[in-house]
Amino acid sequence: MNSTLRILLLTHAFNSLTQRLYVELTAPGHELSVEFDINDAVTTEAVDLFRPHLIIAPFLKRAIPEAIWREHVCLIVHPGIVGDRGPSALDWAVQEGEAEWGVTLLQAEAEMDAGPVWAAETFAMRQAMKSSLYRNEVTEAALRCVLTALDRWPDFRAGRWQPHRLADRPDARGRLRPLMRQSDRALDWGQDDTATVLARLHAADGFPGVLDRLFGQPCRLFNARSYPAHGRAGEVLGRAGEGVVRATVDGAIWIGYVKRDGEMPIKLPVIQAFHEAIDLPELDAQPVDPIRYEEADGVGYLHFDFYNGAMGTAACERLRAAYVAARQRPTRVIVLMGGSDFFSNGLDLNRIEAAQSPADESMRNIEAMDDLCREVIETDSHLTVAALRGNAGAGGAFLALAADQVWARSGIVLNPHYKNMGNLYGSEYWSYLLPWRVGIEGAAPIMQHRLPLGTPAAKAAGFIDDCFAAEPAAFTAEVMRCAADLAASSDFTARLAAKCERRASDEQARPLQAYRDAELARMQRNFYGFDPSYHVARHHFVHRTPHSWTPRHLARHRELGWQIPVS
Repeated sequence: MNSTLRILLLTHAFNSLTQRLYVELTAPGHELSVEFDINDAVTTEAVDLFRPHLIIAPFLKRAIPEAIWREHVCLIVHPGIVGDRGPSALDWAVQEGEAEWGVTLLQAEAEMDAGPVWAAETFAMRQAMKSSLYRNEVTEAALRCVLTALDRWPDFRAGRWQPHRLADRPDARGRLRPLMRQSDRALDWGQDDTATVLARLHAADGFPGVLDRLFGQPCRLFNARSYPAHGRAGEVLGRAGEGVVRATVDGAIWIGYVKRDGEMPIKLPVIQAFHEAIDLPELDAQPVDPIRYEEADGVGYLHFDFYNGAMGTAACERLRAAYVAARQRPTRVIVLMGGSDFFSNGLDLNRIEAAQSPADESMRNIEAMDDLCREVIETDSHLTVAALRGNAGAGGAFLALAADQVWARSGIVLNPHYKNMGNLYGSEYWSYLLPWRVGIEGAAPIMQHRLPLGTPAAKAAGFIDDCFAAEPAAFTAEVMRCAADLAASSDFTARLAAKCERRASDEQARPLQAYRDAELARMQRNFYGFDPSYHVARHHFVHRTPHSWTPRHLARHRELGWQIPVS
C-alpha cells in the first residue's frame, strides 16, 4: 500500500467483524468512518459527506444502491467460497457439513454476490456454532481478503490489475442458494440423529435460532451441544445446569438457551424461560458446566465459558466460589482463561431485562462482579494471569485487569468502556485498575472514545502486558508454557512479596472500598436516577432494535466541523 486511504465501512451493525476491520485498518493510518446502512438516502448522504476512496461492506442485509456502486468501488465481504451466492452462506455450510469453507471479497454490481472477485480465502471447518465460526475463522479470512485488496488497490487504480469475474475463476465451485428458512432447519426428533440435530442447531446459533417446541410451547433454540445420555427419541430427559436435555434417536442434545415469543422475546436460559423445567429430574451438569478448573506444573487454570460472555449474578457468584477454591490449592499461579470466543463481556443484560426489577437486578449483578474482581485483586497467595483467548468488553475487560498479568491472543478486540450502554459509568474497580496501568491521562481517552482496541494498541497503552499467537491452540500452548515458567521462576517469592507490598501501599493510600463506593454511587444514578438512558439502551440492545442512526463516535463524517482532507 503506497498511501493511506479514506475508507467508509458500510455495515448493518458494528459487529465483531466490522470492529476487527476498523482496528486493523486504522492502525496503519487509513482514515475510517462508519455508516449504518439504514436506507438509501442515509447511505448516499454518508458517501457524499465522506467522499471515500473505497467503500467496504463487512456486514450488510440489503443491496448497496446502484447510484453508489456505479460511482465508487464497493467491496462486499461474503462469508462463502468463490461462486457461493445468497444470504445464508455460512448457515448452509454448517448445516450441510462442509469440510472447507471460505470468504470472498466481491465488488458490488447489480446482481447480488456476483461481482468481480478481489480476493478469496479458505479455511477448514470445525464442529462449532455458526457464531463461533464467524467470530474466528470467518473474521480472520475476511481480514486477509481486505488486506489483499488494499495491496492491490494501487495497481487497480493504475490500470495494472483488474479483479476476475466469477466465470474466469477456476476455483468458483460455489452456487446460488436461497435464504435458509425455518422449514430448512426443522428438527424431526423421532427420526434425526444427534449429528443432524446438532448441525441444524449450530447453523442457526446467534441468529435466527431453530423454531421448535418445548413444554408444548413454540420457541427458538440456541446454545446446543451433545450430551452423554439416552432415552426415548424426542423426550426431555431432565435439566442439567440451566438447560434441558432432550433425547435423539442415538443420544441426546443439551439445549442451553431459548427465545420465546410474547412479552419477553429475548434469549434466556431454558430454566428461566420455562418454569416447568424446574420440576424435571436433575441430571449431571458437569458435561455442560461453563466453569472448569484444571492444574498443571504448579498452575491452576480457571475456565469460564459463559454464553456470549455474559455473566449474571449467579454466574459471578459461582465463579467467585471457584476462584476462592483455586486459591486454596497448592499452586503458585492462577490463570483466568475465560471462554474460547469471549473472555467476558460483563453484566448479563438479557437476564437484567427479564428481571421483575431491572434496576435491582443491575445492582445485584454489578455487586457480584465487584465481589469477584476484589477476590482477584486481593489475592496474596498466588501470582495471577488473565489469558484473553477471545474478545472482552465492558466489565469483562476490567475483570482481566484485576490480574497481575494480562496476556491476549493477537487479533482479539477489546472494548474497555461502558458509555455505549446509555452512558453507564461502570464499576469493577476500573477507577483503580485502569489509571494504574495506563496513567490518568491515558485512562480518559479509553473511557470516553468508546472505540474498540486492538491488541497492539492495547499493549502500547499498557492496558495489556503482552499479545501473541493469533491461532487459538497456539495461544493456549504459549500461555501454559509462560505460566509454568512463571510458577517455576527463581524470583517467584520476591515477585509475590513485591505484589503484596504494592497492594498494601495502595490500600493505605486509598482503600479499595472507597473506589467501589464511588463507582457504585454513580452506577446507582444510572440504575435508579431520573435519566433512563441506560435502561433505554439496554432494551434496544437486548431486543436488537434496528438502528435509526449511526453513533457520532463512529460516523466521523457527521461530526461538526468535519472537512474533507485535501488529497
